[in-house]
Amino acid sequence: MKKTYFISDLHLSENRPKLTALFEHFMHNIAPQAQAVYILGDLFDFWVGDDEKSPLISRVQAQIKQLTEKNIPCYFIHGNRDFLLGEKFAESCGLQLLPDYKIVNLYGTDTLICHGDTLCTDDVNYQTFRRKVHQKWRQRLFLLLPLKVRIKIADKIRRQSRHDKKMKSAEIMDVNGEFVCQIFERFKVRQMIHGHTHRQNIHQIPPHFKRIVLGDWHDDYASILEVSEQETYFLPQTAR
Repeated sequence: MKKTYFISDLHLSENRPKLTALFEHFMHNIAPQAQAVYILGDLFDFWVGDDEKSPLISRVQAQIKQLTEKNIPCYFIHGNRDFLLGEKFAESCGLQLLPDYKIVNLYGTDTLICHGDTLCTDDVNYQTFRRKVHQKWRQRLFLLLPLKVRIKIADKIRRQSRHDKKMKSAEIMDVNGEFVCQIFERFKVRQMIHGHTHRQNIHQIPPHFKRIVLGDWHDDYASILEVSEQETYFLPQTAR
């Protein structure tokens, strides 16, 4: 039976080894069954450039390469934490980079996939920040900075982000329902899969739309969506 897997919001980092173990378990024991694997952003907790090296990056790189060398395509949409992940990393392991919005045909159903941060239009401050950091000239300037400086800037942004989240309501950080409907209409699809909000669920939206939200990963749980011709569901995955 053909299967396609979707994951997002792993936020892998050196200080969360259990998350890395969960990812490796997925790549070794589940992903090899796939027709394709889609990573919808925030694979890493932060990405400051393809020139950064670490044991974690090497391990993740090796896992993806092992999968793609089996002729199982692995696709990636940038998240709000790893939007600077570039062609150099992708080419090193066979990862295929996708645009912010992409329509894929899942066993006869056209499905729009994205990270999900663009759907949270009520978070005005974040959307302003996002527009700034996605400007290509800003990204080029940032990547010209020494690696140590970029890491310090990334740490500062992470701390500020954690502080900002404490000050925001849950509603502001969720998707805007009206904008979601506009996106369905714009892309002429009835099904959408995204992450970012960390609110794993399958929403049925009248009259005929389905919005599937990937969850974030924890030390004892990995949010993995399996899609086949027969069904769409989240795997019961626990710590290994």
